[in-house]
Amino acid sequence: MGLRGLTDFTEVGRCKGKDLEGARYRHVFIDRESPIVLAPYVTVEDGTGLVHTAPGHGAEDYQTGQRYGLPTLSPVDASGRYNDEAPASLVGEHVFKANPKVVEIVRESGHLYHSYEFAHSYPHCWRCKKPVIFRATEQWFVAVDRDDLRAKTLKVINEEVRWHPAWGRTRIEAMVSLRPDWCISRQRAWGVPIPALGCESCGTQLLTAETVRHFRDLFRVEGADAWFSKPVDEIKPPGAACPKCGGTAFRKEGDILDVWFESGSSHRAVLKEPSYGLDYPAFLYLEGSDQHRGWFQSSILTAVATTGRAPFEGVLTHGFIVDEQGKKMAKSGGNAVSAVKATEQYGADVLRLYVASLDYADDVRMSERGIKETSEAYRKIRNTFRYLLGNLEDYARFDPSTVDPGTLHEIDKWALGQLNAVIRDVTESYERFEFYRVYQRIYQFCAVDLSSFYLDVLKDRLYAEAPDGPDRRAAQFVLARLHEDLTRLLAPIIPHTAEELWDVLPADRRGASVHLAGWPEADPRWDDPGRDDHWDRLKQLRELALVALEGMRKAKQIGSAQEAVIRISTDEEGAARLDRGLLATLCIVSEVHVAADREGHVVPGTEQVVAEKSPHPKCERCWNYRPTVGLNAEHPTLCDRCAAVVSQ
Repeated sequence: MGLRGLTDFTEVGRCKGKDLEGARYRHVFIDRESPIVLAPYVTVEDGTGLVHTAPGHGAEDYQTGQRYGLPTLSPVDASGRYNDEAPASLVGEHVFKANPKVVEIVRESGHLYHSYEFAHSYPHCWRCKKPVIFRATEQWFVAVDRDDLRAKTLKVINEEVRWHPAWGRTRIEAMVSLRPDWCISRQRAWGVPIPALGCESCGTQLLTAETVRHFRDLFRVEGADAWFSKPVDEIKPPGAACPKCGGTAFRKEGDILDVWFESGSSHRAVLKEPSYGLDYPAFLYLEGSDQHRGWFQSSILTAVATTGRAPFEGVLTHGFIVDEQGKKMAKSGGNAVSAVKATEQYGADVLRLYVASLDYADDVRMSERGIKETSEAYRKIRNTFRYLLGNLEDYARFDPSTVDPGTLHEIDKWALGQLNAVIRDVTESYERFEFYRVYQRIYQFCAVDLSSFYLDVLKDRLYAEAPDGPDRRAAQFVLARLHEDLTRLLAPIIPHTAEELWDVLPADRRGASVHLAGWPEADPRWDDPGRDDHWDRLKQLRELALVALEGMRKAKQIGSAQEAVIRISTDEEGAARLDRGLLATLCIVSEVHVAADREGHVVPGTEQVVAEKSPHPKCERCWNYRPTVGLNAEHPTLCDRCAAVVSQ
């Protein structure tokens, strides 16, 4: 230990600590002998090897005292001052302020060899940062092993409760199986009192079901403060007598209920209260991962003890909010993200979407950068809806239920099949409370399947076909389904945006609110796994075409894809299956030519795609390059489709 300033000393011998076990010494302050005991939790770095043990002031010291039969001396009162069990010169002194006086007493008695000051790690209150004084006092306990309470609780944990995430079951099971009896009393100047009366004659406690009901009725009328404000003779039960000695003089004990016992009993006040009209048990308890030792555990123990079942059907656990470096967020630490500021800057729905996008099973890293990035994702989702609504501007005179499903194009049926998959995936994720999967699935669907593919391909039909024609109405049928179903799927996460989107629907179709609308269900008419496999191949061909078109753009050979012709070489079977008109629509090009490779230049099952400039003139209405442009004498600058629409 560096001798701490000692220079004049003589080493008289060495021995191991275990050789001193049982040797006795006389206490400096009290005329009493004490044995030397072994304490394996004191390391060489923590002390000299001969360390003061105080069974009345610390859990480990208390256990050591129990092991060696030491008296549990605790000469400190509830205010942290020495009581009359301490030397007279220290009585009334606060324990921390009395430290210099203790050193001086030992020095004057000739028992102090050397003293010095050093930094010492000591338990502190996490909230007020003040040091904690440990005192051994009499407490009230719930005997967890009585009436098989522990075994019953473990059975309920494993058989009756759903835990989200699943590791929550293992965590609370381990804690309940190892927990000691539950101390439910605290010593505070405030709180809900434990209505126990102490006999003035023999000290026996009076606390029975009848006396508790008496104080329950008193507190219901006058509040729990009656315990503190009224004299004991005014509030004690009529005819109260000590069960041991028969005495009738009592004192009010000063213990209050542990707040965990109070919060753990809340299911009695909330779920069992008839006027609230709620069911027991609760559908879900939601709190942080530290509550497996706290609220979740105190709730299930009190519930199983009194009702035989858990107070909840499911428990959802989330991690703590931390910053980008993984440090716990706190106002005092200056690293907290202000929800008010984020809401004012980005809107409440962006903040909600950001929180929903995070996997709460572990600690949640939150940052202003993350909120900003989510605002971009929110913008993309919102822009998808802008496209949908922009092409449903005639909602008031367009009823999707009047559309003949037989008029739907193959790509429309594919899109509705993809919507079915989204509905099923999102519903399942909601049921598992995996909100980040909800966000990922919907965002991917909006950004990739819709914006980058289906809606892009749909533009020609929506903008160039006859407004009331079957082709455009078929497209609008799909857009209406997308709008209504996606709005309802997003409503729990971005409620304000969803309400805005829902208000666009005609009044007779939307009801009072999206939050009162039914949950969307998949329509099995559009399920076709074989079709989906075929469309995966078509999308791959489209990607190959886009690469070829991009090469032409960079070479300044074309400005838009509509100016190009795509030529695809594949095996004979593949060539027979490919629809050239459909591929032209998917690739948004003038034409698609498919050739069967008979000379072995193409590996079977694959395709070669090249692009070249279209030889056809441009339709000035739809901008497509078609061989039919100029064939209509009345409309010489239009293709056959546009000429027919304009003529109508």
